[in-house]
Amino acid sequence: MYILGISAYFHDSAACLLRDDVIVAAVQEERFSRKKNDESFPAESIRYCLETANISLAEVDHIVFYEKPFLKFERLLETYLAFAPKGFTSFIKAVPLWLKDKLFLKGNIIKALKEIDPVWQPNKHSVLFTTHHQSHAASAFYPSPFNKAIILTADGVGEWATTSIARGSHNSIEFIRDIPFPHSIGLLYSAFTYYLGFKVNVDEYKVMGLAPYGKPLYVDIIFKHLVDLKPDGSFLLDMAYFNYCTGLTMTAVKFNELFGAPPRKASGPITQFYMDMASSIQTATEQIMLRITTAIHQEFGVDNLCMAGGVALNCVANGLILKESGFKNIWIQPAAGDAGGALGAAYAVYYEHLDKSRITDASEDKMQNALLGPCYSRDGIAEDIKSAGLQFIELSGQDYYRVIAGFIVDGKVVGYFKGRMEYGPRALGARSILADPRRFDMQSVLNQKIKYRESFRPFAPAVLEEYAATYFNISCASPYMLLVADVAADLRIPLSEQEEALQGVEKLKVKRSVIPAVTHVNYTARLQTVNKESHPDFYNLIKAFHELTDCPLLINTSFNRMDEPIVNTPLQAIACFRETDMDVLVIENFIIQKTNTAKN
Repeated sequence: MYILGISAYFHDSAACLLRDDVIVAAVQEERFSRKKNDESFPAESIRYCLETANISLAEVDHIVFYEKPFLKFERLLETYLAFAPKGFTSFIKAVPLWLKDKLFLKGNIIKALKEIDPVWQPNKHSVLFTTHHQSHAASAFYPSPFNKAIILTADGVGEWATTSIARGSHNSIEFIRDIPFPHSIGLLYSAFTYYLGFKVNVDEYKVMGLAPYGKPLYVDIIFKHLVDLKPDGSFLLDMAYFNYCTGLTMTAVKFNELFGAPPRKASGPITQFYMDMASSIQTATEQIMLRITTAIHQEFGVDNLCMAGGVALNCVANGLILKESGFKNIWIQPAAGDAGGALGAAYAVYYEHLDKSRITDASEDKMQNALLGPCYSRDGIAEDIKSAGLQFIELSGQDYYRVIAGFIVDGKVVGYFKGRMEYGPRALGARSILADPRRFDMQSVLNQKIKYRESFRPFAPAVLEEYAATYFNISCASPYMLLVADVAADLRIPLSEQEEALQGVEKLKVKRSVIPAVTHVNYTARLQTVNKESHPDFYNLIKAFHELTDCPLLINTSFNRMDEPIVNTPLQAIACFRETDMDVLVIENFIIQKTNTAKN
């Protein structure tokens, strides 16, 4: 049995194909269209899924969309009525779009599917719909290794729910309660993202990365004026400070007056004030998420927690939940945002709609290390390299890993393209840029010469799983780079009083540990643990570096430049290689070194 899940029309559209309960393929449309967080119908993603399974659309048994448009439209209308006459300008812009396209989504989906496969004929069972949070919850629980778990979904908003609690048991999910729009952790965080001059629904991770450069000076103001946080983790927002219900901005004038400054312009300097604001909303979000998870652990007494929704990508909050909430085991969907809704919708149909039995493996999830995207043939790659006029060598076995590790030891930056592409926002060793974490200057080199992005942005370590507890204060695996942990105390370098007094990005000038390029200014790191069984290729490469240096980790960052999707094809990898100061490009077993003529 084949089930096709689809997410689209808001942001980060994607497709996922199940064969029974096995994920055949899953990918975001942005990787094909090259439009960051592309919201359009995922036609290319669907084509890829079908090609991977070697089937036609007519052979798919069920097709499911990840949310219910009529409920969304109901929320739109009721929100505008509640705030009327305020927001009339926004209303007359939004409604025609709904009446033209979004309200008649089923017909539009059918039309788009027939363009993919003209032979395919819709029937009354051809397109199903789940709710938004049902898709998120299913994406978190059903691929997890747990038979029973509490499921927390937190995002901006689905149809109505913004935060929901559910109980997962075997092949069913029971929703217990939720917090409705407009009260939303995700939208609160996005409001600060907007205020800080970043792009909403795109740059929230920049706020998280900026937070350690500031101090949480405004947390009390946030909880006094913006958020009423209850003992059980429920909360209300004071909507007088926000404009997202009916306006064209996230924050209202009253928000600006509360903090005494206007929103930062996107091109403006990031002053200490804005760093302190980032620190404050990050701290407030951590406190809200910890309050929720602590309360539900005490209420239900279940040790397993599953998480999804955009807020579940806040790996700093996740790390705090792991340490302090009381839950012993946490599993977070690696594609926790809307892209993962495609997978969750497909699983919801299989287990809930069709009532199929579910068998779990306590030691392994169903995500296949999130390596669910396209891969490419040797001959096709060789042709692409030759057509680009690049010289290469081809290696295999241990020589291959030793040579690449040797480049990294020599201080070179390596673009690494191997196997199936990752599903979700994190590069996990298939479409990665790799470098030496021991080099103090490597963070600035990568940010300035490769990624072309802000200097404050941190980089993540990929560490051999068996050494994770030696280098970081963590006692569990983190294969999807969704947990932040402290760098081990014995690896830190003490700071002088003068160094301790540094403010803002000046903190970057201080070497803080023996792995400085992956040690954030607050001595934390967002780590990926790499397991020999589930990710053998990447494991062998890190092991080769370990054998040369006695350091069992590498810098691992996504293979792209700022504001671009992660590379998908060999030609995209070659273009990124040539247009940056990357030193070495590895595509499968082909190794290319930068020459004077390799960069355009």
